[in-house]
Amino acid sequence: MTSRFPRRRTAALCIASAAVMVAASACSTAPSEGDLANEEPTVAKAQVTITPEDGGTEVRPDSPIVVSADNGTITDVQVEQSLSEGETGQSEAAQDEAAQGETDESMTGAYNDDKTEWVSEWTLHPGSDVTVTAVAENKEGTSTEVISEFSTVPPVEGQRLEIKSINVEPDSTVGVGMPVIVDFDMPVQNKAQVEAAMEVSSEKPAQGAWNWFGDKRAVFRPEEYWEPHQKVTVNLNLAGVAASEGVWGIENREFEFEVGRSQITTIDENAHHMTVERDGQTIKEFPVSLGKANVRKYTTTSGTHLTMAFHTDYRMSNDTLGVSKDDPEYYEEYVDYAVRISNSGEFLHTADWNYQLGEANTSHGCINMSVADSRWFYEESLRGDPVDITGTDRELPVDNGWGFWQRSAQEWISQSATGEADDTTEPGTPGSPHHQQ
Repeated sequence: MTSRFPRRRTAALCIASAAVMVAASACSTAPSEGDLANEEPTVAKAQVTITPEDGGTEVRPDSPIVVSADNGTITDVQVEQSLSEGETGQSEAAQDEAAQGETDESMTGAYNDDKTEWVSEWTLHPGSDVTVTAVAENKEGTSTEVISEFSTVPPVEGQRLEIKSINVEPDSTVGVGMPVIVDFDMPVQNKAQVEAAMEVSSEKPAQGAWNWFGDKRAVFRPEEYWEPHQKVTVNLNLAGVAASEGVWGIENREFEFEVGRSQITTIDENAHHMTVERDGQTIKEFPVSLGKANVRKYTTTSGTHLTMAFHTDYRMSNDTLGVSKDDPEYYEEYVDYAVRISNSGEFLHTADWNYQLGEANTSHGCINMSVADSRWFYEESLRGDPVDITGTDRELPVDNGWGFWQRSAQEWISQSATGEADDTTEPGTPGSPHHQQ
């Protein structure tokens, strides 16, 4: 009898163990099809590609930086440039622009519509180490960061394009006709790329373009005179632009100037009369005497001149025209006030010896004025004020001084290397400064 109890207990224990096993297996049962339908799938991370690729050497500085993203959108691109070790051939301005370890604020770029691609707008400093850091996010907001480090071709001695001079002084106030003249130290063959690297921006709407006078001078002017009372900014993003084969720009430069009031002077040769208008209102009139025109070189040029330079106690002589001291026509005078309007020796200046002001043209090509009138004009004028002269049969050449307004607006635009007008209130320029494949 007693031998039966152990066997029954054993049987009960086996049943209990089975129940535990069933419960355990119930907790790890595979999910049903309905459960799978409710589970969110994993979203792939954004994939980012940067060109030029990481580790590149001897990269052309005018190669565009291109960042592209798959499975996401680009949220940030940063470009840092520093001079390569041992690279000392750049100017101080270029070295300031490519300061060690600083983000290059001038390296802006443009996104496509869906922000899956970013392309740099300007070129890179030659002879620099470049770090591009790009970030993209997938639709869940998960970020992917990619870095590309590469170096650009260094400039070669004797093949560095630099700015020799600019006619506009930074932060100066100028007249409404003021052009921007950039003179280079070397010839430029790739004019369209160089034009595209030079951005002019204005606060008020304007359409403008660059024209070239020879291979070393580029001139920007709007189609019409600048609107008065506004700021104009010039960004010369020339570092890394290929001026010609193997010749790289090595510096960027930025400056601003103010366009002042509108002052336009008109001079009638036949009436011996001069009128000054300011902001559309006549403010002053003067009797004057122009060139006597007995020979061509003593004929005042007609057309739109600009005031270029201002002098006091200035030596005037026709020896600059090749007239010797033995010639009866030779003269030498020191005048109280003189305002240059061409490179062929034309000035508005004091002529206290001329007793026929307002009556006859007796000068050697300049505009003669009284002491008081010439002083007023000297003190009230800005560089870049237009001076329109009419009535003579000798036209001012477009390349004589700042005679750039002698070209019509249509002709000025068509003679730019890009062939397009630049809207100065919009970012960027016509064309591209990058290497053309």
